[in-house]
Amino acid sequence: MSRTVILGAGISGHTAATRLRQRLGREHEVVVVTPNAKWNWIPSNIWVGVGLMTSDDVTFPLAPVYQKLGITYVQAKATEIHPEGDSANPAPYVAVEHTSTERRGEVERLTYDYLVNATGPKLNFGAVQGLGPDGHSFSVCTAAHAEDSAKALEGVIAKLRAGERQTLVIGTSHGTCTCEGAAFEYVFNVEHEIRSRGLRHMADIIYISNEHELGDFGVAGLHVKVGGFVTHSKTWAESLYAERGIRWILQAHVERVEPGEVFYETLDGVHHSLRFDFAMLLPPFGGVGLRSFDRSGNDTTSELFAPNGFMRVDAEYTPKPFEQWDAGDWPSSYQTPRYDNVFAVGIAFAPPHQISRPFKSPNGTVITPSPPRTGMPSGIMGRVVANTIADRIKHGGAAPAHTASMARMGAACIASAGASLLRGTAAAMTMYPIVPDYKRFPVYGRDLRYTFGEIGLGAHWIKRILHHAFIWKAKAKPGWQFIPE
Repeated sequence: MSRTVILGAGISGHTAATRLRQRLGREHEVVVVTPNAKWNWIPSNIWVGVGLMTSDDVTFPLAPVYQKLGITYVQAKATEIHPEGDSANPAPYVAVEHTSTERRGEVERLTYDYLVNATGPKLNFGAVQGLGPDGHSFSVCTAAHAEDSAKALEGVIAKLRAGERQTLVIGTSHGTCTCEGAAFEYVFNVEHEIRSRGLRHMADIIYISNEHELGDFGVAGLHVKVGGFVTHSKTWAESLYAERGIRWILQAHVERVEPGEVFYETLDGVHHSLRFDFAMLLPPFGGVGLRSFDRSGNDTTSELFAPNGFMRVDAEYTPKPFEQWDAGDWPSSYQTPRYDNVFAVGIAFAPPHQISRPFKSPNGTVITPSPPRTGMPSGIMGRVVANTIADRIKHGGAAPAHTASMARMGAACIASAGASLLRGTAAAMTMYPIVPDYKRFPVYGRDLRYTFGEIGLGAHWIKRILHHAFIWKAKAKPGWQFIPE
C-alpha cells in the first residue's frame, strides 16, 4: 500500500487527486490536504464580481466528492515538509494545522510515499500598502472577494443613475503581478454591465497594468491569425479597448492605495496618482510559506524553495540575460531535484524566469508580469504528475516521468464580457506553445496553426458551457473522466 499526499485542492491538486484515484486501486491511499472546505471554479469569479453569479454558483463542498471517490480529505493547511523524516523515524512527512471547526489549530503529521505540492499562491496584498479587501481596493481572487466587489460595483451604478460621474480603475497592482488576463476580463465585464444599463457615458473606466504593452498577458504577447491575416495581440487588444472607450495606463507599478486614490510608478521612473471611486486591483502572488527540514532538523527551505516561496523543480534556474532565455529552461516533470518523490504543480512551482521581457525603472523597480500558470496548464500538470506517480507505484520507482513543459504545451483562454446568452461576448484565444520557442518556430515563437484569437457571441456561449462542464468534472459526476483539462 502507498500513500500520496496532495497539498491543495485547486485545479492542479484536484486534478491530480481524481486522476490518481482513477488509476490506483483502493489499497493505495490518496490524501488531499486543503484549508478550504469548498472547491472554487476561479475563472467564473469574474461573473460573481459583477453580480451575474453568486458564490454558490462557482463553489461546492469538497468533502462529499472525496468521500464518493474514496479520497481522504483533510481540512488543514500544510506548514512544514520533512522529506527525510526525523531522527526518530526516516519516513517522510508533512506537518499540517487543521482549519475545520472541529479540529481548528490541531497539528498533525501525515507520512507519505509521494508528495504533490499544489498549494497555489498566497495572495500577497501586503506587498502594496493599502491594497485589497482589508485596505482600499477590491479583488476577484476568491468567491467572497468577488461578491464584495459586486456589492461595491452596484453602489457605483446607483451613483451613476443619480447623475454622479464615477471613475473605475481596474487592473494589476504590483509590478510583478500575474493574471493580467483576469484583469482584462474583469474590466470588459464591468464595462459591459455599465453599458447595458445605459450609463456608460457617466463612467470613466481605466485599465492599469504592469504589461509593457496591451495584449502581453504575461506571455510576451502573441501573433494570432485573424481573418487570414497575422496580427499581434497588441493591435488586437488595443482595438478592443478603444472600441469600448477604456483608457489604459501601462508599465505601471502600484506603490500604495489610499482611500479614493492610487499612487503608482511608471517604467520611466516617474511617480503618479489617480483618483477613483472604485478600484479592483489584483495582488502579486507568493508561496504560501511552507518550510522544509532535513532529518537532523536543519532548515532546508532555501534549498527546496525559491526566494518567492515557490518550490524548485526540474527547471534551469541559473540566472542569465533575456537574450539567453531558452524554451528548455522550463520544467517538464515538475519533480524536485533533491527528492524524486516530491513534485510541485500549478502556481506552486517556481518558474525559471518570466516569459515577457524583463524591465526595471531607473529607480530599480521591476515592472514585468510574472508567468501565468493557471487554468488549463495547471490541470495538465496535475494530470501528468498523477500519471507519473501511478506508474511508479504500479511498476516501480524507475518508471519514466510523464512530461508537459509549458514550452511544449498549448493553452486556450476565453475572456468574457457579460454573461447573458444573447448580449454577452467573449474574446477567445489559443496559443501553442505557451512559452515561445524560437528554435522550433523562428519567426513568431509559436505555431500559427494553433495560435489565433477572435471575439464574438459564439465564444461567450463556449465560456458558459465550459463553466458548467468543469464544475461537472470537478464534482466527479457521470462521464467526468472524458472532459479534458
